[in-house]
This record gives sequence, structure tokens and C-alpha cells, in this order.
Amino acid sequence: MLDLASQRELPTVLLIDDDLVSREVTATLLTMNGYSVHTAESGAASLTMLAAGLCRPGVILMDAQMPGLSGVELIKELRATCPRPRIYVISGSGPSEQVVAAADGLLLKPFDSEALRKLLEGEQHTPRSYLDPGDPVVSPDVLAKLRQMMPEAAVREIYAAVVADLTHRIEALGKAIARRDSDEVHRIGHAIKGGCGMAGAVQAARLGALLETAPSAAEDNHLDNSRALLRDLRAAARALQRMLDAELPA
Repeated sequence: MLDLASQRELPTVLLIDDDLVSREVTATLLTMNGYSVHTAESGAASLTMLAAGLCRPGVILMDAQMPGLSGVELIKELRATCPRPRIYVISGSGPSEQVVAAADGLLLKPFDSEALRKLLEGEQHTPRSYLDPGDPVVSPDVLAKLRQMMPEAAVREIYAAVVADLTHRIEALGKAIARRDSDEVHRIGHAIKGGCGMAGAVQAARLGALLETAPSAAEDNHLDNSRALLRDLRAAARALQRMLDAELPA
């Protein structure tokens, strides 16, 4: 069983699984051990629940293969609707590399209470973040210079291209981390550092620099660091998109 003696605040869990038995067993196990659990029988139902504010999860557990909206597309929709939670895939068979890369972790069925405890235990600590709260999303000086040099529409095009490129590289980075391909992680980090640095995207450029020099992803602790950087890059990309919409609306 999970640790009943723990006095730490437990995260709310959203469990998405189309299989009734798996959903009920997992939900019961979580509830018996102090977790507040919300369940959804499909990807679409989970998004409806989140959009209505019926659930504010700290963790999302989702089956890797479900009818309708599922897999990578569901993960993307969940992050867009509710960006804070960590998303873990649960699967009865090995999911695709793309799904593993898009998620924050994987738990294979059938799993026991100890495996579930290990998965959720990390949520009871503040996840390490490499984002510096003092860093601006975009350098005010770089933005001002671009506005002096070209029309607003052209400046928007530049930053829209930066967001699109960063989104593409984040997807590739997730796959490289899933393969434990350190050379590719370093290469992608270098590209992010250079491209975002030229555009004055300070947060993303600094995270790219950290990835460029990240230790070998072959070791679990270093792999965890790369995953934390990936999570922060997603947050930096969302912040850059918000800046674009606010400062340079279409």
C-alpha cells in the first residue's frame, strides 16, 4: 500500500482511462491512500472537465491508447488546457516513442502500489525549475530595436517563427531524451540557444544553453535534469506565445 503515514499534502489526481476495471481499481487505490481523485472515461471527457473548472489536478494519469482523442494529441490538448500538472502515461504495452517523449513519465500495467507510490512521490516536492524569475520572456532592448527597424507586422512574424521553431525543437528534444541521446540533446540545446538568443527570447535561450552543456543523459539523475529543462522550455514557449499575443496581436 501507499504510505498512509505521510503527512505531506497530496496532489489531486485526474485519472483518464476508458477501461472501467482499470479505472476503478486505480481510483480506489488512490482514494484509500488519501488522494483526491477525479476520473474520466475518455480524452474528450477529461478536457470538458478541465475546461469547466471541475478539476484542478496536480497529476494526470492517462491511458496511452483510448478510442477517440488519445496519445500525443491528447497530451498536447491537456497541456494547452491545463499546463501546470505533470502528465504520466499508463499503458498495458509499450507505447510509441512519441507518446513517451510527450509525457513526463510512464507506468506499465499491471502496476502495484509500490510502483504507483514511486511515480507519485516526486509530486510531493516542488519540482526543480531552471527558470529564473528574474529573466524577461523577451529582452526589452531587442524588442525595441526590432520595432525601430521594421513594422509591427514584421516583428510579429519574427516572434511567431521563433515560437513555431521552438515548438518543433521541443518535440524533437522530448524524443532525444526518451532515446537517451545526449549528442542530440546537446545539438538541439545549441540551436535553441542560438535562435532564441538572436531574437532576444531570454528564458528559452538560457534553457537552451543549459541543455547544450547538460551531462550525459545515460544516467538517471542527469536524465531527470534534462526532463526538467524540457518542462521549463514548454513553459517558456507558452510565455513567449502570451507575450506575442499581448504585445503584437495579429
